[in-house]
Amino acid sequence: MTLKDALSYGREQLEAAGILNYELDAWYLLEYVCKIKKSDYYLHNSEEMEEEKFQEYELLLRKRGERVPLQYITGVQEFMGLEFKVNSHVLIPRQDTETLVEEALKVLEPEMEVLDLCTGSGCIMISLLKHAKQKIFGTASDISKQALLIAKENAKQNQVEMELVRSDLFQNITGRFDMILSNPPYIPTNLIETLMPEVKNFEPLEALDGSEDGLSFYRKIVDRGRKFLKSNGYLYFEIGHDQGGRVAFLMEEYGFRNVKVVKDLTGNDRVVCGNLPAVL
Repeated sequence: MTLKDALSYGREQLEAAGILNYELDAWYLLEYVCKIKKSDYYLHNSEEMEEEKFQEYELLLRKRGERVPLQYITGVQEFMGLEFKVNSHVLIPRQDTETLVEEALKVLEPEMEVLDLCTGSGCIMISLLKHAKQKIFGTASDISKQALLIAKENAKQNQVEMELVRSDLFQNITGRFDMILSNPPYIPTNLIETLMPEVKNFEPLEALDGSEDGLSFYRKIVDRGRKFLKSNGYLYFEIGHDQGGRVAFLMEEYGFRNVKVVKDLTGNDRVVCGNLPAVL
């Protein structure tokens, strides 16, 4: 079977399995198996594909057809122009979350100490450290030991230094910070079953489930986080598209000022942020 035939076969298999982006996914899996770029593919697509590689391709197509996320199959995902390792212990970084990093970058100042709660793959803190124009100090925490191992690998791969702490929110955190960021679990429990199979069946439930109304982690972080922020310290959250007003009200209720809701590139509410004017 030629490379061209293999790609056509992959598209047909994924389309039949109901994969929305079947053409792209078939290509990405072929690229992954054959270690081939598009320019080389167009020059050599009439060449025969090695039988061993085709068998591997078939196996990965079956996995994708079973709704295993593409990123868990290839083990990588791009975020903020950087490459991150991912597996089933961490959420797959999404473009929506880039809004959180971009907003935080706007207020960074030299020597700031920044804490990232629920870090997962580490993509938020690593991207901040990589793209900050000033030197800042980063601490990233997660309750999952396996997630922290991935974050450690990603920090090394992207050549940044940060402290990693295993902690249930603030349980093992010490000191005060100029900024706290978090993309916490925020899906209401009763909506988990409505998510795409790739998400509800494969991404870690503890990183998705935000309790009955989806706001449990926001309440805990806003309440307890005040004790871990310096004067005029910033708090930045990623939120669900319909949570902006409620999270903003929560922050104002606990004394945060200059609270604003920021939309992502698709026009959905995505970030809520504010600052604490005095140490409490």
